[in-house]
Amino acid sequence: MSSSNKKQTIDGQYIITQYMNYVLEHDNFPKSVYKFCKDSKIKEEEFYEFFGSLDSLNKGIWNTFFSTTIDAMNNSAEYLGLSSKDKMLTFFYTFFELLTLNRSYVLLTLKYHEMPLKNVGQLSGLRKHIREFAKEIIEIDNDNEIFTIANNPISVYSEGAWFQLLFLLKFWMEDESSGFEKTDIAIEKSVNTIFDLIDNISLSSILDFGKFLWKEKAMWN
Repeated sequence: MSSSNKKQTIDGQYIITQYMNYVLEHDNFPKSVYKFCKDSKIKEEEFYEFFGSLDSLNKGIWNTFFSTTIDAMNNSAEYLGLSSKDKMLTFFYTFFELLTLNRSYVLLTLKYHEMPLKNVGQLSGLRKHIREFAKEIIEIDNDNEIFTIANNPISVYSEGAWFQLLFLLKFWMEDESSGFEKTDIAIEKSVNTIFDLIDNISLSSILDFGKFLWKEKAMWN
């Protein structure tokens, strides 16, 4: 049995956990760092050791979602041996599994802003991480001469990966299927489509993805 006098270690992860709990319990966001710290029994100076503001904390949560996903993949012995397409699939599957574990918070914080996802400021850090991740795996394939991007710079495809995540995020938010299985299907089909576009091989997966989206739209409307 642990001692009740043992001091709680205050670090970035602890603050994030307390903040997410605060948001869920109050069904709203704290109005100030002072209010959050007072209710969470955290000293303001302890908060500012890790975050400069509530906005930076909001961004930090999404950055943590990303870094936790990357850490989980890198801890897998099989990950480094995967193809770029399978690495991208693994990233999206793992990322959305993590979001699902925190679904109540994610839905509340994204719907709170009532604006297109691409304009939600708290996602700006995540956008940078996604673009860098996509750029890295595409450059690896270019170095290995698996395919060479000749018509468009890599930045176009890395930005495409960001918009792909926004699409999947919106899809996941509206997915009511058991175990979010339709999101898994959307991930697979969208990644196949992106890599076919990069490799300039076939339009079959693009048509397949289009049919899937059309079917889902017809069922939901």
